[in-house]
Amino acid sequence: MKVFIHQIETWLPPYAATQESLGRLLGSWSGDPVKARVIRHVFHRSGIERRHSVLPDFTDPQRALLFKTDAEGRLLEPATQERNRVFIEHANTVAAELAGRLVDSSPDFDRKAVTHVITVSCTGFVNPGPDLKIVTELGLEPTVERYNLGFMGCYAALPALRMAQQFCLARPDAVVLVVCLELCSLHMQMKTDDDSILANALFSDGAAAVLVSALPPSGAAPALALEQFMSALAPEGQRDMAWEIGDKGFNIVLSTYVPDVIAANVNRIVTNLLEPCGLDADDVKLWAVHPGGRAILDKVEQSLGLDPWQIQTSRDVLRDCGNMSSVTVLFVLARMLASAESSASVAAMAFGPGLVIEGAVLQLLPATKTVEDRAVELEPVAAVM
Repeated sequence: MKVFIHQIETWLPPYAATQESLGRLLGSWSGDPVKARVIRHVFHRSGIERRHSVLPDFTDPQRALLFKTDAEGRLLEPATQERNRVFIEHANTVAAELAGRLVDSSPDFDRKAVTHVITVSCTGFVNPGPDLKIVTELGLEPTVERYNLGFMGCYAALPALRMAQQFCLARPDAVVLVVCLELCSLHMQMKTDDDSILANALFSDGAAAVLVSALPPSGAAPALALEQFMSALAPEGQRDMAWEIGDKGFNIVLSTYVPDVIAANVNRIVTNLLEPCGLDADDVKLWAVHPGGRAILDKVEQSLGLDPWQIQTSRDVLRDCGNMSSVTVLFVLARMLASAESSASVAAMAFGPGLVIEGAVLQLLPATKTVEDRAVELEPVAAVM
């Protein structure tokens, strides 16, 4: 039995800043001309042009909610509770609105069809949380099963999709709603160590929602068939990517060695991912690689011998949105769906603390119905006298 991604809906917050302007701003916050030049250089080489935030702090400092300055112009770093309260203010509302937009625009399902809700986030905590808000705001059945994958990091969307697949295999009529929401900008660390500078240059805010079911797609829109999942470890990178909750947000470790660790393991992992499907890397047309940074995409492309176009969608998402943690790979898949013209094999990969590498094999299925077909389906049927 096949399980499908029927639809993906994405969301970006309203405050957008260019990477160049962010580099200048955070450089000025450092208070050190030498560090300011380093910050601008790292930001310039990131492969990112624009990032989004729920905070106006980076585009209109006069309206800052968290990152404010004192009378002498010194930055006052907010406490963890202050940051988390902003997460609470936005997370429930955004998750429910995005989920509603996804289901209401679906050609295959309505709200009453949803049987499971899976929420994903590593950037805030609240209970009751977005899972309950989605059920109550959308008027879903109170028997809907709710699950939350928390604090896993950038790879969490793929375990969420694997969980959704397992629910659908166990219950063929299941319709699973997956919502990933990350507000990374709340946890900017105004430090000048290398890890903080790199993290500040990459992370941004966004959300994505997905509908998963074993019911065959109607053909009115492109879909993705979920074929295979795999988890792998590169334990030599355990100390190169990690974080903990600190008094002033989350303290992150993000070493510049992460791309090298991924490059050293990616061929082995891709072989183990593809073999059960009877595939090798040459059989995969498109690569939905989590754009954790430009260097990661460069290393994956080089290690697997990919043509640039095969991984271009990941570069485009990095350029336009930055690294939105777990949300990012769903943005990549959403863009692949939006441009689907023919069937294609897709390999997805995402990376996170541990160092954990999650992989998935999917099949891109184009729409089978034309605009004319859909128009005929929507024509009113004359009453029989």
